[in-house]
Amino acid sequence: VGSWILSASGAATTVAALNAWTGALPGVAKVARPAAALFGLPLSSYTAALIANTAVPAWHQARWPLPFLFASGAALSAGAATAIATPPQYAAPARRLALGGAVCELAAGLVTEKSVGEHGRAYRSGAAGRLSWASRALIAAGGAVMATRGERSRRAAAGSGLLLLGGALAARWYVFKAGVQSASDPAAVIGPQRAAIERGERRGAARR
Repeated sequence: VGSWILSASGAATTVAALNAWTGALPGVAKVARPAAALFGLPLSSYTAALIANTAVPAWHQARWPLPFLFASGAALSAGAATAIATPPQYAAPARRLALGGAVCELAAGLVTEKSVGEHGRAYRSGAAGRLSWASRALIAAGGAVMATRGERSRRAAAGSGLLLLGGALAARWYVFKAGVQSASDPAAVIGPQRAAIERGERRGAARR
């Protein structure tokens, strides 16, 4: 199903973009535009579903909030990129999408860290912790500039869009680094598995 959605989304987006640039496919684009929007939403959280369906503690324990984090980042990135490429007087919908995605991204990141319990330290320490703070600082700064000056200045809109894109990229990397750090931590891997076996939640042998 995932590969089918990926193919359909890519085809619909390609047709819609080609028509926007050339105007050569007006009839097909009427179907392609809503199809691209429809398939793009589940596709934006597809990576989160894949990594959460692994045994990596920091990812698996965050299987509920991670899709919201990735979808928020996709909305943030789409809005920011469009705001960069569009004259400010025409970019109000893109700015709203970017700012809404920024708020949701920050909230989803905090929820992710709180929801994983003891595995939250993987998101707050080491490279993941540094990337997490960088992501939030970039998103907060970019959102503030876009909200206050993005409508009046093309330069401010472009600068804030780049800050937001940098924040969204850093957010992906801190999630990746958190998974790597938690998988290399014996306390995060072995301890929860033994506890689950002793509680009878999964099969296996536990040393008494």
